[in-house]
Amino acid sequence: MASKTLNLQLACLSAISGVIDKALDLEQSLQNILRILAEKLSMKRATITLVDRSTGKLVISVSQGLSAEEKSRGVYGLDEGVTGLIFQTAQPYVVPDIRKEPLFLDKTQSRKIERDRISFVGVPIILHGQAIGVLNVDRLFGDEVDYEEDVAFLTVVATLIAQFMSLNQKFEAKVETLRRENVSLKYKLSQETQGLYIVGKSLAMADVQRQIEKVAPTRATVLLLGESGTGKTLIGRIIHDLSERKDFPFIKVNCASIPENLLESELFGYEKGAFTGADQTKPGRFEEANKGTLFLDEIGELPLGLQAKLLRVLQDKEFERLGSNKTRQADVRIIAATNKDLAALAEEGSFRPDLYYRLNVFPLNAPPLRERKEDIPSLIIHFLNKVSKEYARKLTFSTEALAVLKEYDWPGNVREMENLVERLVILAENERIDADLIRPYLTIPARDDAAHGEDGEGEGAPSLKSLEKSVIIDALRRSGGIQHKAARELGITPRQMGYRVKKFNLESLVAVQRVKSR
Repeated sequence: MASKTLNLQLACLSAISGVIDKALDLEQSLQNILRILAEKLSMKRATITLVDRSTGKLVISVSQGLSAEEKSRGVYGLDEGVTGLIFQTAQPYVVPDIRKEPLFLDKTQSRKIERDRISFVGVPIILHGQAIGVLNVDRLFGDEVDYEEDVAFLTVVATLIAQFMSLNQKFEAKVETLRRENVSLKYKLSQETQGLYIVGKSLAMADVQRQIEKVAPTRATVLLLGESGTGKTLIGRIIHDLSERKDFPFIKVNCASIPENLLESELFGYEKGAFTGADQTKPGRFEEANKGTLFLDEIGELPLGLQAKLLRVLQDKEFERLGSNKTRQADVRIIAATNKDLAALAEEGSFRPDLYYRLNVFPLNAPPLRERKEDIPSLIIHFLNKVSKEYARKLTFSTEALAVLKEYDWPGNVREMENLVERLVILAENERIDADLIRPYLTIPARDDAAHGEDGEGEGAPSLKSLEKSVIIDALRRSGGIQHKAARELGITPRQMGYRVKKFNLESLVAVQRVKSR
């Protein structure tokens, strides 16, 4: 009898070793182990119970001989019942008759129909000297086989299970490392080739890059914060392209540009006849973005009524089209963007706090250009090359022109920069764009004269306003106070020159220069 049992055990271990090639699919591997135990040793029921990281409780991970409902009931505290005792002590435990063991809780309620005596054997699953789970089985053999033999055999099986789990964990860790390295390499390669992902090399943007690399491979909701024109849409696209959703749609919705009465149907879709003019069924943007990314720009403008519906989609991934009672589901990653302070809006009641917290899983700030001036020259050249190619021109900026552009505060940020570069490419008459062509098109913000002096100068470097004034003064002096000559020299119109003479109160200077030139 002993040799027969040994042969069965060896056959069982041989079969288990045969599924090691599927160790990378942990759940399937564990399921196969329990199936082999059942087939080779006529086992009725078995479970592998592991710690759930989210709850901290022991839950049945895989089972043999249990229904899905019975399996779902198998949840234990770390010190609860026989399973908890085995986990805490890291020692095997045998129950010769479950009817006489107060610690045996039968939470799965899978043994009520049994009339015969049921024995129960449990052994810890130990990895690196610590219990990580429990292997439980109903009595494997008849009364002629002692429990010590059961425990010894199951301990070997539990050791194999621990090795399967260790191999799986190492593989998952390696995959995660490779995924992050891949994201980082793709990002760096795109920067070197001046591709889609060029966003600057300043310290501020290096921090943004690190955050992008961390969040892109995950499923986390991202909230992009920053002034208008800082490139939040581009960052959202980068996160999508570096994620596992890159082969699925990236759908953009501007919450501020769509009328409130149309925004709900735009997001969730509608059925035919849902409202006047709905002559056919139309899926919404959530359905279009299924398995991909939905970029919600200007999220701070979302009406309160729709905020509740968006919160539901974020929480439950469920929604209904307008005019329909059918609940639909969509697997969509949300990236939201705003130039408003959502926390302040939530405090004053114009934005739902629960939605704000749900969106604010991973906030990422897009810094304005004035905080990363070292990026300005490379961005300017990037846009110049891009636009010059579109207009079939070959242009460059003079050193002085680049200096002026770098000193500018760019209130409209990257969007303003790209628009200005295109305008300059259209206007430029020569192959080189000089500072004189640029200055008339810069939006100089008003300054506090008391703080900056009469010319708007501070204690540090001269302001753009003072630079512009000095350039105008020099041109007027060289032209003998004749405004149209000074304008021609600077590449601006006489009307623009007259505006600047008036703006800087240079009328007396013009008069003096004219007298001197006579």
